[in-house]
Amino acid sequence: QVQLVESGGGLVQPGGSLRLSCAASGSIFSTRVMAWYRQAPGKQRELVAKITAIGNTNYADSVKGRFTISRENAKNAVFLQMNSLKPEDTAVYYCNAEIRPQGSLNSNNYWGQGTQVTVSS
Repeated sequence: QVQLVESGGGLVQPGGSLRLSCAASGSIFSTRVMAWYRQAPGKQRELVAKITAIGNTNYADSVKGRFTISRENAKNAVFLQMNSLKPEDTAVYYCNAEIRPQGSLNSNNYWGQGTQVTVSS
C-alpha cells in the first residue's frame, strides 16, 4: 500500500521561510510527476508546483521566484522550499504523486494528508 506523508508546515511571519517535505512509502516500482497543491479556506485546491522524474518544473504564477520544488528520486521524496512568504500563502498544502506500485502495470494518483501553513504576524 502506497502512502504519502508530509511534514514541515507551521506558523511563520510574513517574509519568512518554510520547507515542506513529502515521502512516499510502500511497494513502489516508479514515481513520475510529483507536485504540491494548496487549498485555502473557501477556495478550490490549486497547483503550486510540480516536478517530473527528470527534474522539469512548473510553478503557479503566484509563487514563481519565491518557491522552489525539488525531489530525491532514490527516496521517492519531494520538497517545497518556500521563501518570502505572504499571508495569502496561508493554506493546507498537499503532496501529490503519480506512482506505479510494484506488480502494477498502471500508475495511480496519490495524495498526502495535508499540512497547514499559516503566514501571519
